[in-house]
Amino acid sequence: MSNIVTETWTTLRTMNKRQFLTQGVSLGLIVTSALIIWKTLMLGTGSESPVVVVLSGSMQPAFYRGDILFLYLGDAPIRMGEIVVFNVEGRDIPIVHRVIKVHERHKTGHVDILTKGDNNYGDDKVLYASGQEWLNRKHIMGRAVGYLPSVGMVTIVMNDYPYVKYLLICVLGILVVTSKE
Repeated sequence: MSNIVTETWTTLRTMNKRQFLTQGVSLGLIVTSALIIWKTLMLGTGSESPVVVVLSGSMQPAFYRGDILFLYLGDAPIRMGEIVVFNVEGRDIPIVHRVIKVHERHKTGHVDILTKGDNNYGDDKVLYASGQEWLNRKHIMGRAVGYLPSVGMVTIVMNDYPYVKYLLICVLGILVVTSKE
């Protein structure tokens, strides 16, 4: 381990300004590429967040904590039984739950949606904003169309232990800057 640190430090000390600039541009291109991929996914899925991590056990056994969900919003009406990701006013973190009731008003086109976690006792009215009893289309971020089990545990660990996130960012940044190619 100390050999790697020593070698990295030696590489950093021997780099000239042009090499630092080149590596900085490489790091910028990596970050920009990630943002372009994210924005492309947003356009393709119609969802402001095309990928989310399940943060609780409320959807077990369908999804477990740490599963990554792929979302697609689309224009099709939301139906009972679908798993949706929604955001409620006053809450920062989106919620993944199943639609248990849908009320459509055919004359106005307005849709009211009620959700529930598969592993929860009651419906989600207690999770909605104060005075809100139904979700509307504007609250829905997308429908789950696929998932990767347990891959999102990395995200959960980084959120639970922020120092791990900062350490990982620093290590990756140093690796990019000191890479030989």
